[in-house]
Amino acid sequence: MNSPVLESEEHQALRAAVAALGKRFGRDYMTRVTAAQGHPEELWAEAAKLGYLGVNLPEEYGGGGGGISELSIVLEELGAAGSPLLMMVVSPAICGTVISRFGTDEQKRAWLPGLADGSRTMAFGITEPDAGSNSHRITTTARREDDGSWVLTGRKVFISGVDIADATLIVGRTSDARTGKLKPCLFIVPRDTPGFTRHRIDMELQAPEKQFELTLDEVRLPADALVGDEDAGLLQLFAGLNPERVMTAAFAIGMGRYALARAVEYARDRTVWQTPIGAHQAVAHPLAQVHIELELARLMMQKAARLYDAGDDIGAGEAANMAKYAAAEACVRAVDQAVHTLGGNGLTREFGLASLITGSRVARIAPVSREMILNYVSHQTLGLPKSY
Repeated sequence: MNSPVLESEEHQALRAAVAALGKRFGRDYMTRVTAAQGHPEELWAEAAKLGYLGVNLPEEYGGGGGGISELSIVLEELGAAGSPLLMMVVSPAICGTVISRFGTDEQKRAWLPGLADGSRTMAFGITEPDAGSNSHRITTTARREDDGSWVLTGRKVFISGVDIADATLIVGRTSDARTGKLKPCLFIVPRDTPGFTRHRIDMELQAPEKQFELTLDEVRLPADALVGDEDAGLLQLFAGLNPERVMTAAFAIGMGRYALARAVEYARDRTVWQTPIGAHQAVAHPLAQVHIELELARLMMQKAARLYDAGDDIGAGEAANMAKYAAAEACVRAVDQAVHTLGGNGLTREFGLASLITGSRVARIAPVSREMILNYVSHQTLGLPKSY
């Protein structure tokens, strides 16, 4: 897939450089790491060394001074090479963005340099067993003590990478003294904080990044664990969720591109009845459709990233949801068509596509389901009434 003509020379150069890094590692590397129950530490360290992990973070804290536009290029190209880094969605995109926009000077100094150079990582905890990602139903509560400290109690589920993260950015709710209602707030919870425990979820999906259920049992935190303004919780939350959706789109597009490339290569070489199977329209047309859908999804992703980087949070919210939806659908279709093109070979370990069948479904489910995105578009964009 060629670089879009809409990209600047700087973005095209970044895309080419990251693609070269991805090819040095590739799908075989990620498969070996996953099979060994390890983490892609070598790729993470190399990407950090080259400045790719912190490309969206402020220069004064060791970042590249770019935005989500640049970070999404990094993740997409690594994914297209078969070696995506899922923690990029969480650590620099969500947590790094929230801290850089709303954190105190002390929080920025403590976390941003490490997030930028890859020496520190941070997980993100919002999803709950009974609430999903519905911030209005989150039951994890934060109680302020007389000395200004906080006490958190609650549960989180399907939280990625907690075992390797130095801390988790937890979404809790505090009581609003004026209304008596609960409002969302974000807290930095170090990994080894007393009362903060994790239990690994046994997933059919095989990936280096493991999923965990978290329990916060009267977790006591200092006053400065609160990120930003207690009264601006929703604004700060969505400042992280919009980049998450853009980066999930990048993850899905990269995966779809990888699957499509394997299918195209096979269709060119595989010869049956003296003709490469790619010459037959029944094979060629579905692959062409997948290419078109991936290109369209990428354009929407770029629009969402640019709106966000320009400070248009409302416009970015709509576009980010659309981009995530389009990319997930294109990714699932690309993987399915790639496996179908290879036939029985598509299910072998040799070609590395079968595992993507499960992986591609994640983009439809997380961090928000396609149905909830359709709800968002029908209500917010089309102005249709809600059923809930």
